Amino acid sequence: MSSEEVTFQQIESAANYVRAHTQHAPRIGLVLGSGLSVLADGVEHADSIAYHDIPHFPVSTVPGHAGRLVLGQLGGVSVVVMQGRVHYYEGYSMAQVTMPVRLMQLLGVEVLIVTNAAGGIRQDWQVGNLMAIEDHLNMVGLAGQHPLRGPNDDRLGPRFPGMTRPYDARLLQILREEAQARNIMLRQGVYAMVSGPSYETPAEVRYLRSIGADAVGMSTVPEVTVARHGGLRVAGISLISNIAVDRAPDSDEELISHQEVLEAGQRAVPNLAALIQSLLHRLAS
Repeated sequence: MSSEEVTFQQIESAANYVRAHTQHAPRIGLVLGSGLSVLADGVEHADSIAYHDIPHFPVSTVPGHAGRLVLGQLGGVSVVVMQGRVHYYEGYSMAQVTMPVRLMQLLGVEVLIVTNAAGGIRQDWQVGNLMAIEDHLNMVGLAGQHPLRGPNDDRLGPRFPGMTRPYDARLLQILREEAQARNIMLRQGVYAMVSGPSYETPAEVRYLRSIGADAVGMSTVPEVTVARHGGLRVAGISLISNIAVDRAPDSDEELISHQEVLEAGQRAVPNLAALIQSLLHRLAS
């Protein structure tokens, strides 16, 4: 076995470790993106497990990703929260990047809610907007680095899973209803995943816009693909943390920084937290 592969036994070992360190049996999984880890602070009766303590679990190396698995109650339902994620650009394989979702699957999670910080490609959008993901472009997977590449384990899902509905229509409808009820502006669009860690060139931004992308980021799609492979329902929300540059800037002062992304996340947390809490309440009922 390659060091980049992850076996069913390794996932099972990690799941057994988590079960031994919590009394919670999560139904909902949440993945929190850059600058959004503070959402995990709302989990009640929480059991917190550091990623580096869980066997075979990948450890986040990026600022803004706390690196803890938090289990408890949120919005009236039992949850497991990834307080920070790992990315392909950190040097992990796709199997390692998506291993936490496999762990959630073995823990009994039925619904996965993914969040991320993304660059807005739509020119009429603004920093701080939230976008419900209705579909995605797997640019990395289309180029060959697909999370389901390699031997398939039928215990985790079928060899050829369908992806015509990666994001659950009913969950998307609930997000729209709850955003309207709370007067939260919720965009809706297509998320494109690129590998990173460099931000996109102006030519790449124009290309992504031309093929239908509304936002671009460096995560989420592998996790969603693996979740759907495992039969989980998925909802996704992007925080538009910056507007992607489609022209050469006049100076380096106009370039995007990771700090800018984190600060945008902090400003948007109240709206995002309210939206996720309301979605959880609806799922609990």
